[in-house]
Amino acid sequence: MSGKAPFSPSKQRRRGSDPEYDSQAAYRAALAALVNAKARPFAIAGRAPMDPSNLTLFFRSQSGISHSLDFPIDVDTDMPPALDVLIASCLPHPATSGYAENESLFYPPSLPLTATLELANHPILEAVRNTLFPALPVGHYLTAVRDKLEIWPKGNGITIQTRPLDSRVATVIVTLPVKFRGGTLVVRSLDGMEEKFYGRGGKGVDLEWAAFLSDCDYEIQPVRSGCRVTISYAVQVKSFGPAGIQPDPLINPSDQFLDLLSPVLNMSRGRRIAFYLTGEYGVNPGDVLAESLVPNLKGGDSILYHALKLYKLAPELRWTAGGYVWAVDQTVEFANEAADSPTASVARQPLSVLSGGRMPPIRGPFSSASEPGEDEVDDLRHRVVKSGAVPINDTDIMIVSDIVTFPGVIAKERVPFVSGLGEIEKLVVNVLLVVYVP
Repeated sequence: MSGKAPFSPSKQRRRGSDPEYDSQAAYRAALAALVNAKARPFAIAGRAPMDPSNLTLFFRSQSGISHSLDFPIDVDTDMPPALDVLIASCLPHPATSGYAENESLFYPPSLPLTATLELANHPILEAVRNTLFPALPVGHYLTAVRDKLEIWPKGNGITIQTRPLDSRVATVIVTLPVKFRGGTLVVRSLDGMEEKFYGRGGKGVDLEWAAFLSDCDYEIQPVRSGCRVTISYAVQVKSFGPAGIQPDPLINPSDQFLDLLSPVLNMSRGRRIAFYLTGEYGVNPGDVLAESLVPNLKGGDSILYHALKLYKLAPELRWTAGGYVWAVDQTVEFANEAADSPTASVARQPLSVLSGGRMPPIRGPFSSASEPGEDEVDDLRHRVVKSGAVPINDTDIMIVSDIVTFPGVIAKERVPFVSGLGEIEKLVVNVLLVVYVP
């Protein structure tokens, strides 16, 4: 009887510690962490060139006496009496974690405080915008409003600052030139990432600052010696126009303009009226919606849009050409129907090359770089309809500019396309500001 010996595998192959594999895995993990940090920065830090001796802080104590505090300061060698008064005027933060030798403090917002430091005199907000808000739309800008002054004495407790409930989009913290050691600023993002800013302890000829998004938490770790004094600023988004992330326009139409607009609106009740825009915005209607022009409106276009908003109306921008109009959510997108059309070269050539700078008047069925024949007009009309446009006569839109004998300059944007003969042409497109008056 030939018995089979039980299968006894030789030494099981085990993946031991492969230095090359471990190195590659660590390399990939480091790259992933770097790419993730680059994709969404949430905190930055820098220095603002300013002579500390030019900085003065003016404040009022609880007793109503005004004081001034000059810099730089080294509390271990010379404690200014004004700093003692400032500390005595402050209130403690509500809670700390663990035992603390001294409480961290903040200056009461009810007391007046002024500093000769103005963020507008330094490119701090520009650095914040470029780093933390690179996609901020055109027509928007950042402003900074002083938030609070905080003092972190030696042995301060760690206080996690609560997120403010105002409309800020970021916070800027400026460290005043008071010498200290320790007191690292720790910022944590919403997804758990952490940044630490050690700084130079209030030394040097520059002012140190740090900025982080409003959805971040931050804390100051214990100060080992000296005293850390900071002023924080709330960064907010403002707009030149009435649309965007946080609409807050800078301009208001004059009473005279509103008086001219009011009778037009009263006599247009129950109608959807439209005005031609007059500004040149240099966009391709085939790539962007007409509504995307709202933050960039200028001149009379901006004033009219603002005025309609003041009347609680809902104006919208639409593309129009040759008696046709596109919906507010549509671009003027033409499909090139010629199989061998050089479509790839259309976008690369500047518009001035395509038309030679010639542009006929917009009156007429369609305007293009050359006078189209009857067949070309039919082909162009077919493309316009195919792109989603409808005749204005089939809508309830009344273009009030057409009622005026001399409507003035009308904005013209251009859409490149390939004609049926394989030639590169451009369709002239106008912009309508459409609003329904209830």
